[in-house]
Amino acid sequence: MAEISSTKNSRMKSVRIDMTPMVDLAFLLVTFFMLTTTFLKPKIMKLTMPEKSKDKEAAVMDKVTTTLVLDKNNQLYYYQGAEDPQVFKTDYSASGLRKLALEMVKKGAAIHKDAIFIIKPTEQASYQNVVDVLDEMTITNVKVYAVQKLYPQEVALIDQYKAKHNIR
Repeated sequence: MAEISSTKNSRMKSVRIDMTPMVDLAFLLVTFFMLTTTFLKPKIMKLTMPEKSKDKEAAVMDKVTTTLVLDKNNQLYYYQGAEDPQVFKTDYSASGLRKLALEMVKKGAAIHKDAIFIIKPTEQASYQNVVDVLDEMTITNVKVYAVQKLYPQEVALIDQYKAKHNIR
């Protein structure tokens, strides 16, 4: 029978653990967390608010602001400014809307302001009319324009113009 206990091989060898991969992982984690904390720092953006509007500035803005009202049957009306507006009728041709837009861009450049167009389609205006006006804004390099809803006061203003000129 074989002996169960032996003294020759009973000495245990010490286990040696290689720590190199653990150190590499630690450096990767430290690098990752340092990098993410620098990306997560709050960024502060300087906000500059415009000065309070002066009457002179508002008068200048009235000179370069044109409101376009798109109506049924390809009718296009416009007025300039907000106080006592005079309504005029034009069309979508190069001698109509494009000429008006180019004049306003030149007028705005003369006083160092951008021309402003406010586009207001009525319920009866076609989608194609809105697209045509937006195309003209791009063609004539109008930088500031917006599409807004038509207010009842403006509807009354256009209806008054139509009644005066017998337009249906």
